[in-house]
Formats: sequence, structure tokens, C-alpha cells
Amino acid sequence: MKIAFTTSDRVHINAHFGWAKMIDVYEITDEGYHFVETLTFEGELKEDGNEDKITPKLEAIGDCTIIYVTAIGGSAAARLIKKGVTPVKARSEEEEISEVLNKLVKTLKGNPPPWLRKALQPKTTNFADEIEDEATV
Repeated sequence: MKIAFTTSDRVHINAHFGWAKMIDVYEITDEGYHFVETLTFEGELKEDGNEDKITPKLEAIGDCTIIYVTAIGGSAAARLIKKGVTPVKARSEEEEISEVLNKLVKTLKGNPPPWLRKALQPKTTNFADEIEDEATV
């Protein structure tokens, strides 16, 4: 599965979802993890209330299972969840991406908690969701 992290330094989970200029994506299994790519975003990202700024991010991380953030607005979180991406708030801006990845690998080897088991379920779309997605384009 793919896991995404909002970051400003590519080491820590230290960026607000809406304001993040970079999102690092990793592929993870119970065997380990590897870096996939850094997604970059331009423009005036700190403008509150501008829902258009999150649309490219939602599309870019649509194949991720989880995204770790320092903060996220309610509407962005709801839109992520609807796309099957679970937002998770980092404990602090000092939390390191590698630390979280190592914990996730260990968790996947053992007995994942209910929220993670749910996030691991295959994404399903129904006709109504597809129609609504087309209508918002």
C-alpha cells in the first residue's frame, strides 16, 4: 500500500495538508518500505477557504491508503475519506517519517488495530460516487 506524508523537509511530518508544498509517498508492506516519489505543489497554498487548492492534492494521492499530516481542515479530511484515503494526525512536527514507517511495518506484521484494518480494505466506488466525481470536475 502507499502511504503519504506532508513535509517541508522530507524528514519530518511537519506540514498542514492544505499548505503543504511537498508530499512524500512511500510503498509499504510487512517486509519493509521504499520511497516512491515527492509530489510538489505550487501557488498560494496558505489561502484559507480556497477549496480549489486541495483538489490537485486529492487527485495526486488518490491511490494512497493513508496520509500523515500535522493538521487538516474538516472539508479536506472528509474529501480524503470519501476517496478512501485515511488522514492521520502526526503526534508532533518533530515526528520523523522513517519512524512512522518502521512502526507501520511492525504493525502490519502483527495484528493491525481496527482503524488500520479498515484503511487496508480495498477501495470501492459506487455509481453515485462516480457521478458526483464527474460533476465536480
